[in-house]
Amino acid sequence: MNENQKLLINELVQGQEITKDNSDEMIVEILNDSWYEASVGYDPKFLGDDYEVPHPTFRSDEQDIALLKDGSKVLHYTHFSIVMSKSRRLAYYTVVNIDGNQLRSIQRNDKWYLDPRIEIEYQCGPELYKNNPLDRGHLVRRSDPIWGDAAEKANKDTFHFTNCAPQHSDLNQKIWLDLENYILDNAENWNLKVTVFTGPVFREDDIVYRGVKIPSEFWKIAIMVKEDGNLSATAYLQTQKDLIENLEFTYGEYKTYQVPISSIETITGLNFGCLRNHDPINPLESHVIEVPEDIKF
Repeated sequence: MNENQKLLINELVQGQEITKDNSDEMIVEILNDSWYEASVGYDPKFLGDDYEVPHPTFRSDEQDIALLKDGSKVLHYTHFSIVMSKSRRLAYYTVVNIDGNQLRSIQRNDKWYLDPRIEIEYQCGPELYKNNPLDRGHLVRRSDPIWGDAAEKANKDTFHFTNCAPQHSDLNQKIWLDLENYILDNAENWNLKVTVFTGPVFREDDIVYRGVKIPSEFWKIAIMVKEDGNLSATAYLQTQKDLIENLEFTYGEYKTYQVPISSIETITGLNFGCLRNHDPINPLESHVIEVPEDIKF
């Protein structure tokens, strides 16, 4: 394994980046429209021409997508893209291309940005995170799209409010961190090109806090080409229900499950098409991941 590949694994083992600074001290800006002109976002053919992974389609709720001011549906950033919900003011899903062969290490940004391409009313800003245990969790992790010549821009792009979701500060990320490392270290994919979808689960009974329904579950689908040339698509579900029942006094264990892609489709209303044909577990199977070796490829 070369140094860039080792660096990618080291970055990924850090897990989902959480921002804990006080919102009173947060610097919030809006970038000019010109910043986004060259942003092409997620590349569905990133894994190869024979392994195209398109955006999911909506089985329902498509009318709830927050349209861009030009009428389109997808926010394109550097190496990743996002589709937003109007009613929840959070991402339906994010999708990112990760290329370990071109990974770069860049200092984190101290500013957060509202995206001028969609109405501000459809974005949860700093007012949600002030003086409470909620953190801003990156959906596309900061380290994931930071590769190639556009790494600096990708770093800045990950600090858009469209790319974060409220997460309780007590949640335990350890299993999720081990999970991401294990996927990359054991998938027999030495090119280390990975596509990752991530998003919250929107439920009607989610707790309402400061006018925002706070998701208690998050999901992830990781897609890569194995050494034998076959596609691997594995799905994971995190739950933090116990953690957010009371935002001031929390208890309970944060758990991660490997689940069928069809289960993610059922609870999100998204349709991932043929990806379910590359899922190693059957539609009725799921299990808690206590250690990385519990993952089934």
